[in-house]
Amino acid sequence: MQKLKTRPQFQATMSAGTIARTPHFALHRMELAAEVTEMVANPKTGPGSTDPQALFGVGAVRGQAWLGAMVPKRWAKRSVTRHTIKRQIYAVATDYEAALLRASYVVRLRSGFDRQQFVSATSEQLSAAVRQELQQLFASAARRLTQPRPATEADTGFKKKKPEVLDNQGQSATDLIVSQVEHQS
Repeated sequence: MQKLKTRPQFQATMSAGTIARTPHFALHRMELAAEVTEMVANPKTGPGSTDPQALFGVGAVRGQAWLGAMVPKRWAKRSVTRHTIKRQIYAVATDYEAALLRASYVVRLRSGFDRQQFVSATSEQLSAAVRQELQQLFASAARRLTQPRPATEADTGFKKKKPEVLDNQGQSATDLIVSQVEHQS
């Protein structure tokens, strides 16, 4: 598993969307291009590229899971708490690494743990609560990634039903509403 290191990597991953949430964490995911040939054929992936796929290397590295942890000071004031949470994120993610391949992920702390309940920054209670919630987060994401996607028009061969044309009565009602709006203006 590779770690996200640069700000553009984090930004690109977070802009792709959230796939799982718990009360304290959110998991963002960006799927990486499956083959290097897709990148080589795309001229936007060279130096100075604005394509987010260019941020994650080529070759075997692309097939791995990329993971970053964001634990803002806003939600974890003490650095020892932030580092403990980050270590937990990376430790739990290794258990789910097989389900996370060929994509980049950012686990973001989105609300703080109650300091009245968890007095010590490295208490066993806090570590257990964080680990349990992270396991829920990754299990939810793994379930979502393994679920079959709904069939699309291309898969089924059927076209979506087009809206039917209004009959004369419906058309005249629509014309009446439009003329009333124009008359009021």
